[in-house]
Amino acid sequence: MMPKVHLLSLGCPKNLVDSEVMLGALTHAGYQITMAPEDAEVLVVNTCAFIEAAKKESIEAILQAAEIKRHRAGRRLVVAGCLSQRYGAQLRELLPEVDIFVGTGNFLDLPDLLRATELPESRRSPYSGAAHLLPSPSAPRIVTTSFFSSYLKVSEGCNHKCAFCIIPKIRGPHESRPLASILAEAAKLADRGVREFNLIAQDLTAYGRDLSPPSSLAKLIRSLARIDGVKWIRLLYCYPNFVSDELLEAIADVPQVVKYIDMPLQHADDGILRAMRRERSGAALERLLDRIRARVPGVILRTSFIVGFPGESEAAFERLRQFVRRQRFDRVGVFTYSREENTAAYDLPDQVPPRIMRSRRMRLMETQAEISLAANQRMVGREVEVLIENETPGGQPRRRGRWAGQAPDIDGMVLLRGIAEPGEFVRARIEKAFTYDLHARVVDPNEYPERSALDA
Repeated sequence: MMPKVHLLSLGCPKNLVDSEVMLGALTHAGYQITMAPEDAEVLVVNTCAFIEAAKKESIEAILQAAEIKRHRAGRRLVVAGCLSQRYGAQLRELLPEVDIFVGTGNFLDLPDLLRATELPESRRSPYSGAAHLLPSPSAPRIVTTSFFSSYLKVSEGCNHKCAFCIIPKIRGPHESRPLASILAEAAKLADRGVREFNLIAQDLTAYGRDLSPPSSLAKLIRSLARIDGVKWIRLLYCYPNFVSDELLEAIADVPQVVKYIDMPLQHADDGILRAMRRERSGAALERLLDRIRARVPGVILRTSFIVGFPGESEAAFERLRQFVRRQRFDRVGVFTYSREENTAAYDLPDQVPPRIMRSRRMRLMETQAEISLAANQRMVGREVEVLIENETPGGQPRRRGRWAGQAPDIDGMVLLRGIAEPGEFVRARIEKAFTYDLHARVVDPNEYPERSALDA
């Protein structure tokens, strides 16, 4: 019988792609995937180590997997990903129940390492330092998201030196995938029925600058749009410095590119931005946002902020809150600062107490909730295209989906009345608005025969 493997993927979509590539390597080596950890001979936890909360979640998941391992002789436990890359040597001493540690640069060695650990004394930990692997279209990948939507990793690593961030010391410097490699993978996914491509990277807008000859994110999305079957292309993790006019023109002009930009800004106070090493002032960010909105009318802007960074006074926080009120972002994520060793911010003075950080996060989220509700209320009566994701439980037919202004997993949803199938794009009229979600009704094409003929 084929040995069974169960993999738990934690952290961001970039880590999820690594998990899917890892599963591809394991199935190619003869393993069978199971969703039930109790049925598996091999348990894999692909971890995150970006902030303290993610590290705690990863450790808890490892300990839960170790408890499952304990109930069957011969079962093996693998710890993969960022936590393993960052703390592999220490974890090897602290967690003797773990058989194999693989990091962000050697997880494709897992099938060979599993064969080696048939000898108990062969336990290994990943090499120290930063490392990453770029996906290859020739490597098997088991897509675990919906059959119609997939993440597409276009580069790895990061060259920025943000004071709060440990990622460059885990994943290493920025490296773009060759354009042909990305297009080959996208074409393969499109042939399997993927209609929505969510482009991800540590720094998406730096794509192509390091290639020879140089390329760009604008050239990439124009090329992706020419692949048969591609319906939506979404840009996630855009760094502000590299949002060029060429890119904005491509977003505005290419129909398959949804008018949605995820661009983490982290703060808006000049002093905090400098301390964060973000290289921009609040005024420069305002000018950038004005330029984006002028070049891409109707663009949906998502951003994220960190509150409680060392030295953040109440006045600095209030400047951030007023910035959010002025800019009226469509989507905002707010995180409390996580003090991470080996980052430039770790030894900064004036660390903000956790209770103040939590209070500021709540206040900023309350501010954004008002903005989000008002924006959603303005959508009532509009018709939008919605991608159907699945059914929802209940007596009457109801579907869950997303319109182009909602990214998977991080934004709200559209709950629809009417019949439609997962993976289908339908026209829907918004009937009710809530803070993050919308209620809508699928529009019967027969209601608008002229429009239906035009759409066809």
